[in-house]
Amino acid sequence: MSIYQELQLNQAGSKALIKNSKDNSERGRHLLIYIFKVFLTLAFCMVFVTAYTGIFGESNSVAGVVVLLTVMVFRSADLGIKASHGNGVIVVLFTILAVGPKLTNMVSPGWGFFLDFVFLLLILTLGCHNIIMSNHATWVLGYLLLQGNHVSGREYFMRVLALALGALLTVLVFYRNHRGIRYKRGLGDLLREFAFSSARTKWQLRMALGISSGMFLAQLLHLPRVMWAGFAMMSIIQPFRRDLLNRFKYRFPGNLIGCVLFFGLCAVIPESFYGCIGMLGGIGVGFSATYLWQTVFNSFGALTMAMGMFGMAGSMALRLVNNLFGVVYGLVFDFLFEKVCFGIERITGGMESADAA
Repeated sequence: MSIYQELQLNQAGSKALIKNSKDNSERGRHLLIYIFKVFLTLAFCMVFVTAYTGIFGESNSVAGVVVLLTVMVFRSADLGIKASHGNGVIVVLFTILAVGPKLTNMVSPGWGFFLDFVFLLLILTLGCHNIIMSNHATWVLGYLLLQGNHVSGREYFMRVLALALGALLTVLVFYRNHRGIRYKRGLGDLLREFAFSSARTKWQLRMALGISSGMFLAQLLHLPRVMWAGFAMMSIIQPFRRDLLNRFKYRFPGNLIGCVLFFGLCAVIPESFYGCIGMLGGIGVGFSATYLWQTVFNSFGALTMAMGMFGMAGSMALRLVNNLFGVVYGLVFDFLFEKVCFGIERITGGMESADAA
């Protein structure tokens, strides 16, 4: 395997390569390449987001994060449809990211719930036909990030420009890397294959309704930083029950460990270096191959950003409360949704049997 090929591996793949090395020399080589990859990725991310912030303003650094995610993900992932149609889908999805979060912040919680459901369902239907690729994580995460960092006036105008540039960059990367892949399926097929009898469609409905209803309830409870609860629900409501239970098991403990470590770091380093903790979290995520430790280190960046608004204690408390609410609601909602689907299938199955008789 060449150095370039090793650099394309994810954390689990790199660690497996290191573990299965024949001798110490080979293990050392793979380890050095892995460390180089983590720091190279982190450096690229920092430069990209810094450049985006410099062009479009501090309040739109989150748009830089969203664009960075789409560009990096769609270097290797596709949408399961013709590349030419995929370009159109990417433009539609970026349009939703530009319009959806803005609209939901301008209306009442009830209307916000309805709009969230519609926009999330569109994102999941168009952007995640092949659920194994987990493209939904990128688009839904971007939607929630933009919704939780609301801007208006000239800042919103700059955000639209930032996302328009992001759409262009993502389309260019996507088409360059995937134009040689041949699919018979097009955009029309995505819409025609949307059916309640499909397991994929049920999951798309479950996630869209679960996140939108959970965030609606969190707003009624006046929970600040509702997007954190949305992230937890997105993480929990998985297509496969095994993944759902595994994430339910580790999501809250991961955030609890992250808060404890964050507090410990803040206690031993000067306040002027608190911003470095988010960077340390990025490095930690790069070296983490398990969901638990990815959750631990992801909390560093979130807490660092929230400290300016809620203070250290307030940020940690909100992080834990929102994640506990999100994982519990996500699990309960998933269970109830499955029960309702089973009941509907029994009723429709009985009606079909009666018609046949």
